[in-house]
Amino acid sequence: MNQQNKHFCIPQNNLPIIVVIGAGFAGINFIKKLDNQPVQLVLLDQNNFHQFQPLLYQVAISGLEPDAVVSPVRKLFKTCINLIYRMAKVEKIDTKNNCVYTDVGFIKYDFLVIATGSSTNFFESKNIEKYSIGLKNIHDAINIRSWMLQNLEKAVDSCNITNKEALTRFVIVGGGPAGVEMAGALAEFKKYLLNNDYPEIDPTAMKVSLIQSGNRILPAMSEKASNHALKVLKELEVEVLLNSKVKDYNGEEITIVTENGEITIASETLIWAGGVKGNTLNGIDESTIVAGNRISVNEYNQVKGLENVFAIGDIAAMITNSNPKGHPMVAQVAIQQGQTLAKNILSKINHGIFRKPFNYNDKGSMATIGKKDAVADLKITFLNGRIGWVLWSFIHLISITGFKNKFKVGFNWMLKYFSYDKANQLIIRKYKRNE
Repeated sequence: MNQQNKHFCIPQNNLPIIVVIGAGFAGINFIKKLDNQPVQLVLLDQNNFHQFQPLLYQVAISGLEPDAVVSPVRKLFKTCINLIYRMAKVEKIDTKNNCVYTDVGFIKYDFLVIATGSSTNFFESKNIEKYSIGLKNIHDAINIRSWMLQNLEKAVDSCNITNKEALTRFVIVGGGPAGVEMAGALAEFKKYLLNNDYPEIDPTAMKVSLIQSGNRILPAMSEKASNHALKVLKELEVEVLLNSKVKDYNGEEITIVTENGEITIASETLIWAGGVKGNTLNGIDESTIVAGNRISVNEYNQVKGLENVFAIGDIAAMITNSNPKGHPMVAQVAIQQGQTLAKNILSKINHGIFRKPFNYNDKGSMATIGKKDAVADLKITFLNGRIGWVLWSFIHLISITGFKNKFKVGFNWMLKYFSYDKANQLIIRKYKRNE
């Protein structure tokens, strides 16, 4: 039997069926707001977990175990009696017949919420996509951890200086928070751990480079934040290349276009944090797809031209005069859109009207540079240094989903505050690059 022709088994309770595609920040917070309300929720995601993306770099650098930043979907909603979860890959949607088709069956909906998030944007560079590693999901983080440790072990065995340098040269593309945090963590690994854990490798041989296409890192934050982050990275001996773009990468050499011309860097590791794009679905009218592969929505997160289909989070582009490119693709926006849409759909069901248009409340931006330094752009002030790091740690700790994960991360940070030792330097699954 064709799985697409198999209908999902859901309770026959005459409640409005709301299908949510995606268990990211947007989808999870939408569902939480409708927990035990008079609606039938159906969550579809090809993974059976929710991942806390802001801390993926700590998994990549062996600072945290993977299970500290992921939470099983079924555990998250074990008390939500009006939710059905199915681990399924959505293959297409039929907006005319209100139907979602997946690899395990199809389901009819009254309301559809697209919260599919985003994925790494390699800007159509096949070589970069083939040989680099992204930093967007838990699989990427585990791959980076394995590849980094594998290359360090190879460097120990290598007698060729040129080869050893390429194995211990780590290049990160993208000067946003993910790239800056990854660069800072790698630099601290070099400074505090390399000599102890790999005494056969000369610490001066390991190099960390950060490539940013613009004229400053953390471009979405204030100049104070950018300047402080740049200062700290340079103190950690990170090579920062501004106004530079990666032209090509063959797995061994990176071709970079800089202000002063084209240069080549020998490196076995290219970590790509240079941009993201929306995860669209088959069945969405191409006329609604805008820049960044995002779906155009109105002020109520309705997909243009569709009464009962909505998009929230990274996939949604709510273009206004104040946001001509749509809202930033960050967790804050996803969380707030999920919560607001839940209230609006409930209001639509109960009263026939939407409650209020979405209004983004920007609470500020933060990024950490190393273990005890961070920058924080807040509405009322700017913080950096250790105070900024304490605030960054607190905000991220309370934002992690699930008490067990909060405890794991908090306890780990407490132990590691006075030590740089990383007990999670484990190659559980070897990473094999595409060839």
